[in-house]
Amino acid sequence: MDIMEEREVSFPPAHTAEHLLNQLMIRMFGCERSHDAHVERKKSKITYRLDSKPDRKVEREIERQMNELIEQDLPVTYEMVDRWNLPDDIPLDRLPADAPDTIRLVRIGDYDVCACIGKHVRSTGQIGRFELLGTNWDEKERTFRIRFKVIPR
Repeated sequence: MDIMEEREVSFPPAHTAEHLLNQLMIRMFGCERSHDAHVERKKSKITYRLDSKPDRKVEREIERQMNELIEQDLPVTYEMVDRWNLPDDIPLDRLPADAPDTIRLVRIGDYDVCACIGKHVRSTGQIGRFELLGTNWDEKERTFRIRFKVIPR
């Protein structure tokens, strides 16, 4: 998702899970945040550029760590900042040219922070259970697509 893009239909639990998954992938693989995401109530898919295809053991570890993060019940908070004084870890290149001068940062505990105008849950415990439905690897493009859903508790 582009940083400032608002979804026509927003499902806060899955959208918040997208933020967690982005940071988890950054930490596990040293990649960037997703370059293509479709987050919906029934099923979501999110794509990352990686150096190599993760094996099934790593896929299970992604699912395990996501559920561990959710169970930590991390708070989701917001902060309004001047776009010219964003923290160093918030890239300006992902902001649209017509982004406003004031940007909303979404923080998930001390785990993740990014600019976003989407809807989120109040804490990760409200996401429910993260279920990895499957993955696809595109060898030519070096992209790894994760399909997932969140199951309310």
